[in-house]
Formats: sequence, structure tokens, C-alpha cells
Amino acid sequence: MWFRNARVFRFTKPFEITAEALEEKLQADAFKPCGPQETSRQGWVSPMGKHSDLLVHSAGGYHLIALRKEEKLLPASVIKELVDEKAEMIEAEQHRKVRRKEKDELKEEVMLEMLPRAFSKNRRCYAYLAPADGVLVVDAGSAKQAEDLASTLRKSLGSLPVRPPAVEQAPAFTFTGWLNETIDLPASIELGTECELKDTSEDGGVVRCKGLDLQGDEIRSHLDAGMQVTKLSVTWDDNLAFVLDEELGIRRLKFGDTLQEKLDDVDADDAAARFDAAFSLMTLELARLIPGLLEALGGEDRSAIVEED
Repeated sequence: MWFRNARVFRFTKPFEITAEALEEKLQADAFKPCGPQETSRQGWVSPMGKHSDLLVHSAGGYHLIALRKEEKLLPASVIKELVDEKAEMIEAEQHRKVRRKEKDELKEEVMLEMLPRAFSKNRRCYAYLAPADGVLVVDAGSAKQAEDLASTLRKSLGSLPVRPPAVEQAPAFTFTGWLNETIDLPASIELGTECELKDTSEDGGVVRCKGLDLQGDEIRSHLDAGMQVTKLSVTWDDNLAFVLDEELGIRRLKFGDTLQEKLDDVDADDAAARFDAAFSLMTLELARLIPGLLEALGGEDRSAIVEED
């Protein structure tokens, strides 16, 4: 149970929920497969799959959840072909032109006919709530996917006071400072070999670099031309490697050998125990990473967060 990405949301006010209360809320929106005439449906499923019926897996105060989305696959080319066939038949039989509005109606008819026989694509998105740490962490490669899960969770709970964390200075400013050495690189961070640079002008371009010395002359020339670093690959504390973007999104997250060795000590024949151990190791590591990373990026702006009395 290793996340491949991490999109962090900060609770804007104290938020407490027990595993039991969370389970009850999610059960009301548990996943049900699409009906014959539905194009998509989503709901909560067990994060442990076949190893548990519970919708919440808790360990150490962290609550893991999983959102499943089912979408019916209706190839646009096939729909268009069938609509054109129906339109041609009508034109031949009734000696008239089929207009756009009627074609739209034919398209709806074709989709309704195809839906019961359509294949389904299923996708799971995992997240965990860490009330004590004040964060919700979503394993999503895009901000939109993370926002979709947060929005669905908000509907299930009735309230979810979260927003993406903010830092005191723009991440791109900090990334750029690390590479041109105007800002000291924290001891916990080692630069990788990938970055993305953007021209800040209105019609500016983008340069993506891979396999390079990020403090070498080639990168420096782009920085001297005024480009800013918007994505950066780093290693954190010799234990986590990832790509960090200017929205504070963490992608291609890889956990180091130390954590894997700890997981290998768990009984390999007990899938549930290995799952629980991996989740515990991961959350503890991310609990160190998130505040440390926000501090390294200039410190968190907590002006919109209601602190506990």
C-alpha cells in the first residue's frame, strides 16, 4: 500500500472524526455498479479490496478510504457510424435531409441502445485523513482528480473544511533559487535530474529537462534568460524520491529501501498484515515529509487556518 502520488489538503479548522463515524457516513454512499442506462457511477469501496468489507482502514489515527468510479466505454467513432447509418436510412426512406437536432436525438437513442452492452472502466482513488496532522492526502496524479475525491467526501460527510496548503513564497521562486543557488538548498533535499522551466512572458515556452545536472551550465543559461522552475525532481532525507510541482503536487513518489526492508520483515503470507504495515510505514513517513517540505518552501501560510483554542 504505497501511494504513487500525494496531493495534500490542509484542514482549515480543527476536524475530528472516528473510524466508526467515518465508516457510517461512507456506507450511505457505498459503490453500486452502473445500471443498464447509466454512463457512470461512483462510490466508496473497501481500500483493502477482498481482504475486508470495511470502507475505512485505520491505523495510528490515520483513516484510509477509496473511491471507485465506473464509466461505460462508448467509442465515439462507433456511435458516429451508427448515427450516420440511421440518418442515411431516414433520408433514403423519407426523401428529406436529417438536420443536426434530429441527429442529436439519434445519438441519444444509439447511446441508450449501446449502454447495456458497453464495457466498463473502473478506477480507484485512494486517500487518507489525518485529523491529528490536520491534512487529507490523496493519491492523485492531477489536482482535478484530487479535488473530485475531496468534493465527493465532503458530500458524504456533510462538511469537509479543507483547502490546498499555501506557502509564504511562490514555490517556483524557491525552486529557481535552489537551482541558481540564490536560496540555500535544505540539508534534507537532494536535487534529482529532472525539471521543467517556463518562460514568464505571455507567450513564453516550456523547457523539460531530464538526465541533467540541474545546477549545471545548461540549466543556468535558461535561468539567466529569466525562466522559472515549475517542476523539480528531488530526494527527501535519502528515503523518498518524487517530482514536486508549483502547486505542491507530489508525483511519481518512490519509497526508499529502508521502508521496503521494514515491510519485508512482516509475514509475507498474511496479506492483511502486510497491507496494514505498509500503510503505517507510509503515513508515518509522509507525516514527516509534509511539514518539512512546507518549511523548506519558505514556511506555511496559516493565515486562513483556524487554530485550536
